[in-house]
Amino acid sequence: MKAKELKELTVEELLKKKKDFKEELFNLRFQHSTGQLENTARIGLVKKEIARIETVIRQKQLGR
Repeated sequence: MKAKELKELTVEELLKKKKDFKEELFNLRFQHSTGQLENTARIGLVKKEIARIETVIRQKQLGR
C-alpha cells in the first residue's frame, strides 16, 4: 500500500493491518528457515510495509 492510502485509514484499521503484516512476516521467516520460501524478497517488502504503517500511526498521534 502507498502511504497516501494508509493515511486515509483510522488508527484501529492501521493497527489491524500491522498485526496482519507481522503474522505474515512470522510465517515468511518460518518458511525461510525450513527452506520452503521461494520469494525471499517478500520479507523485505513486508518489513517496509510494517515500518510505513508505524510511521503513519505516529504521524496521526502527533496530529500531523
